[in-house]
Amino acid sequence: MGFPHIDKILKTQNPLNLKLLFLGVPLAFLLIVILRSNLSSSQQDQITIPQGISSKASSIGEIQTNPTTTKCLSTTPTSSCTKIPPSLVQALIHYSTANITPQQTHKEISVTAQVLQRRSPCNFLVFGLGHDSLMWSALNHGGRTVFLEEDQAWIKKVTSTLPSLESYHVEYDTKVSQADDLMKVGQLEECRVVGDVRLSECKLALKGVPNDIFEVGWDLIMVDAPTGYFLGAPGRMGAIYTAGMMARNRKEGETDVFVHDVDREVEDKFSKAFWCEGYMRQQEGRLRHFTIPSHRSSLAWYMEKYQL
Repeated sequence: MGFPHIDKILKTQNPLNLKLLFLGVPLAFLLIVILRSNLSSSQQDQITIPQGISSKASSIGEIQTNPTTTKCLSTTPTSSCTKIPPSLVQALIHYSTANITPQQTHKEISVTAQVLQRRSPCNFLVFGLGHDSLMWSALNHGGRTVFLEEDQAWIKKVTSTLPSLESYHVEYDTKVSQADDLMKVGQLEECRVVGDVRLSECKLALKGVPNDIFEVGWDLIMVDAPTGYFLGAPGRMGAIYTAGMMARNRKEGETDVFVHDVDREVEDKFSKAFWCEGYMRQQEGRLRHFTIPSHRSSLAWYMEKYQL
């Protein structure tokens, strides 16, 4: 997902544009997180309704639509009223001073950021550890953000600078050159059964992942790794299949899943095939967003209804 993979090396950009991007990206997400924090805290803190506001707007929900009319009046100020979350401070400083930019474009990042704004704090699983990892962790302030990375040396390098990031090494035993055969494998019965990936007999199911990962109900999953730009690379076939199966096997609710680099054949075909094209919600640039419902809850309802 990150350096030193060739498909992640950034294109040369105008210095002025880079400078504006370095300042603009963190400031934009700063506003997003501060707004979300303020809206959330306003449900617990006292508020004041300035004169002239209709009594019909006295509910918290209505007042929230105009943040300028509310303020924190707690006798003991809370952290949401007085301080920026530490994770956001770290991200703001990091991206303001770094000479690199996230691999995704501003529009692509915004798709996931909007979902995070609605669902965070939540459980967010990311296949890949890259230059954007600190940003994802900061935007999910208060939740759990985990990164699965193929390159042990890269994990060591990143976490030595950003020790707060939770990352695990994952090995892949597939090759992009096997993609066509693996697509056929994915249609076999053992690959269509919804269940614990650790017990699956499907060749696409990732097994070299920490057990804890499969025991969490992930609200968001992003597939932006492993490397997939040449035939000998591991490719994202297994990551896409496993992410879709984890979403279907959660106890209840929906999982928002994202895949990057859909301009490539594997990411395009496998996401449509194993995440169901009917679940696709949006595509922006090279990023595609799906919402996959739990199939376990649907199956339990069906069995109870028909006493199976």
